[in-house]
Amino acid sequence: MGAQLAAAAGGLDFAPAQRLTVIGLCALTAFVSHRALAVFNDGVRPFLLDFVQGRTRRGATGAVSFGLSAGFVFGLGAPMALSSGVLNPWLVFLPTDVLGILAPRKWLAPVLGGAWGAVVVFGLKGANDAAHRLPVDFLTAMQQMSTPILFLFTLFPVLAVCKQFGRARGAVAGAVELVLVVLTMKLWPKVFAGSLAMAAGVLMLIGFAVARDLRERRDGATTDQDAGNETGVDDPMASLFSASAARLRQHLPLFMALGAGVCLLSQTHIFGGGEATSFLIAQGQYAEAAQVDFYRAFGFLPLIATTALASGAYGIAGFTVVYPLGYLLPNPWLAVVCGALVFTVEVLALSGIGRVLGRLPSVRDSSERLRSAIGDTLQLAVLFGSLLAAQTMGGGLGLLIVGGLYLLNEAMGRVVVRMAAGPAAVLAGGVLLNVLYWLDLFTPLTS
Repeated sequence: MGAQLAAAAGGLDFAPAQRLTVIGLCALTAFVSHRALAVFNDGVRPFLLDFVQGRTRRGATGAVSFGLSAGFVFGLGAPMALSSGVLNPWLVFLPTDVLGILAPRKWLAPVLGGAWGAVVVFGLKGANDAAHRLPVDFLTAMQQMSTPILFLFTLFPVLAVCKQFGRARGAVAGAVELVLVVLTMKLWPKVFAGSLAMAAGVLMLIGFAVARDLRERRDGATTDQDAGNETGVDDPMASLFSASAARLRQHLPLFMALGAGVCLLSQTHIFGGGEATSFLIAQGQYAEAAQVDFYRAFGFLPLIATTALASGAYGIAGFTVVYPLGYLLPNPWLAVVCGALVFTVEVLALSGIGRVLGRLPSVRDSSERLRSAIGDTLQLAVLFGSLLAAQTMGGGLGLLIVGGLYLLNEAMGRVVVRMAAGPAAVLAGGVLLNVLYWLDLFTPLTS
């Protein structure tokens, strides 16, 4: 795995077509963000309703976007790209959210977005080469993050089952996943060991949720609630949802272009939609990467749908189904067509999806549990991987510096968001260890 990741990290020298794809897509996403039609950051989307309705100014909305995005860009997006050699949405899309919202003119937004795309495709290679020439190569050390991220991420369905359906079913799901991981490692060593385990865990979670919803419907527990939803024609939230869905449908051609661009970027295999996915793409395991991002899509679908209907702003990657689709498609032209069709279906079906989610409370809750479990597992995995990287590059001193920076960030009220604090601490610790080396106060563990 280490050799594969090392080769991938050297793959930041993108081909001309790949560079044009990134630059063009960054220009488009900045333009869409400027129009308040879509943003990548789920936390920013609810604030766009006030902006669209004129209750807040562009500068204030841009400040919110920057505050919610900066830590992920520099603490997670950049380190993950440099260590894996694969781009990610935090590095590509979060900055274009900010630049698009802040741009005072419509024509300036795509210019700024394209400029950021150029920085990404041309600047990462130089930063990567410079870092690898340092006495303490902290980027190579950061590749230690791959194993804990990939294997601990496998457990997120178990956590979701335990939180929603209790410890007994959670223990059963955990046992099933453990058996499948061991069997996969033994029988199919070239396949990502967590593939079958995650599939089984997610299917168990969905099965439990559907069974609960059907049982409650049969017992009449939700009859009154459903009747109220169907007869509430004067419900102000229903009116707002309808207006938001109509606003998005009016700009369907723009969303078709957006879906085509995101799917095309995924098809180039220089982009991964998540932490685990980035390392799987780097290893050439595209089917496994598609599987992982498909499960993530299920976890985030209700959040994206409800915030889109409430704010009138969609997600830059939609329901993120275009990620796994792009990984698996054989050529870029097919990716463009399929991406446009997927976004067409998503935007047109948005109102219907919202109504269905309203009638399946347990399934909706399962998605929320999955999203929470993904965050919990990745927080632990990223922290553990960061400490492994710290030990690799600096032994006990590396652990002291990186662990100390992480704890200091916690004590200061999380200046850097917890998910990004570990990788950011590794970068800062790597720079500090190089300074100590130049001062003749530290000797690298490996020459």
